[in-house]
Amino acid sequence: MSFVECPDTRRSRARSVAATLKQVAASPRLLVYISCALLALVTSYRLGKDMQWDTLDYHLYAGFSAIHDRFGLDYFAAAPQAYLNPYPYAPFYLLVNSGLSALGVAEVLALLQSAILWLTYELAIALGPLKSARGRVAVGACAALLAFVNPVLMEQFGSSFADITTAELVLAGVLILVRAIRTPDAWRIASAGLLLGAATALKLTNSLAAMSLAVMPLFLPLRWHKRWGCTALYGLSAGLGFVLVSLPWSIQLERHFGNPLFPFLNGIFRSPEYTTAAVVDYRFIPTSFARALWRPFAMAAPVRMIHFELPAPDLRYALLVVLGVLLVAARWVSRASDGRESAHSAAPEGRALAALGCAFLINWVIWLKLFGNSRYFIPMACVAAVLVMALVCRLLQAWPRVLTCVIAAILLTQIHQVDAGAEFRPLYPWDGEPWFDVRVPAAVASRPALYFSVDVQSNSFVVPYLPAGSGFINVEGDYVLAADGVNRARVRELIRRFSPHLRVLVLDSRVDAERDSDVPHLDDVNDAVEPFGLKVDSGTCSRIVTRAAPKPKQEIVTVGRAQPRLPASAWYTRYLVTCRLVADTAPQEVLASRDPAKNLVLDRLEDACPTLFQPRRTATYITGGDVRDYFWVRRYSNTDVVAWVHHGKVGFEKLIGQGRYRVMNAGSELAWERSPLQVACSRGIDSDFLRVLPPGQQH
Repeated sequence: MSFVECPDTRRSRARSVAATLKQVAASPRLLVYISCALLALVTSYRLGKDMQWDTLDYHLYAGFSAIHDRFGLDYFAAAPQAYLNPYPYAPFYLLVNSGLSALGVAEVLALLQSAILWLTYELAIALGPLKSARGRVAVGACAALLAFVNPVLMEQFGSSFADITTAELVLAGVLILVRAIRTPDAWRIASAGLLLGAATALKLTNSLAAMSLAVMPLFLPLRWHKRWGCTALYGLSAGLGFVLVSLPWSIQLERHFGNPLFPFLNGIFRSPEYTTAAVVDYRFIPTSFARALWRPFAMAAPVRMIHFELPAPDLRYALLVVLGVLLVAARWVSRASDGRESAHSAAPEGRALAALGCAFLINWVIWLKLFGNSRYFIPMACVAAVLVMALVCRLLQAWPRVLTCVIAAILLTQIHQVDAGAEFRPLYPWDGEPWFDVRVPAAVASRPALYFSVDVQSNSFVVPYLPAGSGFINVEGDYVLAADGVNRARVRELIRRFSPHLRVLVLDSRVDAERDSDVPHLDDVNDAVEPFGLKVDSGTCSRIVTRAAPKPKQEIVTVGRAQPRLPASAWYTRYLVTCRLVADTAPQEVLASRDPAKNLVLDRLEDACPTLFQPRRTATYITGGDVRDYFWVRRYSNTDVVAWVHHGKVGFEKLIGQGRYRVMNAGSELAWERSPLQVACSRGIDSDFLRVLPPGQQH
């Protein structure tokens, strides 16, 4: 037997490989994939470097903590977000740490994120009702383009957000389920469940898609007992995928907090280190049933705070409503005229379309009830593009020219809406340098220490650049750490471990921040660390300078103080002041967060208007400088509100929305202390929040 290949065999194999490569190069799929990748790369480049709130607040830190065990060193380093599953952010941290320029990092991320458009194309091909291969390719390409022209999706290309990458797992599961309906296969059902379970473990908001897609196996062309069996298989596979992916992180959370999903579902697991109230972001949830019904049409307008913080007009959902009504009407007319069901609905494509449409509708209802934020709807937003194209084709496939014109009109209208009305992240130019340029003074970099961050913005992005072995605590972030109980005990343990190497970290947003080295609002900083027996040694301050890390105005959340007005150029370098902390040996005249009268007033305010002040019974903190000028403050992260007691009056402020809405007099402190007041209150963008009723209406 000879192991030497004859020349003819080698030539034949070479010709076969060449023919295969030529076929691949001529494939429409390859052209679509390359076009999608180019769209993502160009969009990322044009939008500039992503330096938004979440990137600085927890994205880099999460990736860092996925690689390095931070449980023994940090405590709420990025507020509750420090304990989200960090693995989706590990690629961002590894790329940033690889030595690539910021542009190189963004383009790698954008290339990975472009796969969501590839999956949209494949899903449209699988659902396309057109018979010709060319027609299916054209519809698939148009669906991918319509999915791309989504301001919320475009915003994230080349960014550190994990919404797109985890959404790709969801779309892959959807694609497998659609193919399973066309060709039933238990392995496909199980594979889809595993993917959706993994997507949920990596980002819990994907659980909505996983739950709603459970309806799809019920559309399999099988007997009903087999359909229910496949649904059970899907559920078991999703559960298995969730457990396998979440287990490493959940074990850590269970060990340290007694809650494997900390901080979520704490009403069930009841960890004493976090509120047991439900964690719900009401920012975009409709305040009435009528508003919920109008939401698909409201999203088409270039208005901020409808389904996203920035204006992000999206026509697809209004189109789906209109097309759905037209299709139902057309089917009704067709059945009335010939007395039988259309052949389209009995075809595998029709069955798959009905299944996906049903899952989409379920997902929409749950999403609108729980979130309303389009960042958490990205996978189904891509499905919406596919459904729009599929419905248009079914309605107009008998009139090919009309179909072409309608699809072109839809695409051009959506492109015009986005071009004319959408706003994107702040444009920070590419400078050929790393993503983060953090310069830590030599005196600070020489020794690990425990850092106390006292801003709402945690600035935890600096943690990877601090001396190895340093710890980090965000005491007044989205979740204010209580000055007593388990929170205090945990902080005191870290203080004991790191003493005397303790430091504070404060964002300096002053106009002359580059010249000064003192602590801005020193009294407020001392108020934040005083409950833990510390105070600032103002003679030991240094500055950590971070180039190309802006300090947007919305980050500076103040109580009773105006935001500074700075020129645009002054927002592009972030100055962080760090000073030593020493033991506070002076006797305290009052521990304001424990003041029973002030806490009673705030408790009664919460009870009078529970729709506005959520979650209730958050920790009280103080700011203002001295006892005579203290604000007693509570922050309500669910509703983006702070409330306070100051100078005998009760007030509150909405921090995010259609403008800052401040009520400086929600009744007097004395009146609230005597007895609960009756109020009229509501939660909404354009309605009054709280009004104390006149004495005649008090009862």
